[in-house]
Amino acid sequence: MIQPALKDDAFLADVAGGQAEMGSSFRLWWLGQSGFLLQYRGQHLLFDPYLSNSLTRKYEGSDKPHVRRSERVVAPERLDFVDVITSTHNHTDHLDADTLVPMIRAIQARVDRVLGASNADELFPTIVLAEANQPFAAERLAHASPLYQSMNAWDRAEHRPFSFTAVPAAHDQLTLDEQGRNVYLGFVVKVGPCVVYHSGDTVVYDGMAESLRPFSIDVALLPINGKVGNMSGRDAARLAKDIGARVVIPCHYDMFEFNTADPADEFIPECERIGQAYRVLQQGERFSSTEIPR
Repeated sequence: MIQPALKDDAFLADVAGGQAEMGSSFRLWWLGQSGFLLQYRGQHLLFDPYLSNSLTRKYEGSDKPHVRRSERVVAPERLDFVDVITSTHNHTDHLDADTLVPMIRAIQARVDRVLGASNADELFPTIVLAEANQPFAAERLAHASPLYQSMNAWDRAEHRPFSFTAVPAAHDQLTLDEQGRNVYLGFVVKVGPCVVYHSGDTVVYDGMAESLRPFSIDVALLPINGKVGNMSGRDAARLAKDIGARVVIPCHYDMFEFNTADPADEFIPECERIGQAYRVLQQGERFSSTEIPR
């Protein structure tokens, strides 16, 4: 079992310590799979968290067991300080009730305790997701009461200090619902002077690099598992180079035995071959925007 660089109390202490830092820098922790915690000036954005064993339980004894390779970084109910959460699509490792319901309840309890909130408009957090997926999310998260920010591709939304632009993702292919709305998204997030791109689950599709290049992306968070509708490590390195990302961080590996990859096999060699700056994080490890190559 892979041990996180930091977990539980040590992880939370590292996050709390970062809140005292001022200026325009942000901090980013990888939580496993496609989950990242982004911190900026005391506010927290949580990308696609999966912090449970729900899939392992669901598929136990089946022909596609989801055997975990890594220990959990932190229990979701301990993330009661999160302000905004994303869900790029409806798959459980990106929209997990066993992660989100206890987390949302803990956040709401903190808000009630600290602020005395008495109506839904004052309750955190907001879940940013595809408009096509909101009915499904509301049903899956019926035991909690988050707010929802529904977006279609190329929509923009503000949740200060985070500015979101939704971009299409192709989880095997660009898929639209009956109303022509994308069911898989990525998010480009402006945070202070920097831009972070979280691709969600996607392969590289025609026109993808051209549509992303104008955002001047500083940090690209890209999957490298190369199966189940995701790009490979080689593809991730090349996409990062094509969009002009100043640094690329790989994700979506080392969670389940059947669906993983080693960054050293394709991702790192290709980044080094084409001159793309990269950073490989351990789960629970911190990255700071001060580390972005200049």
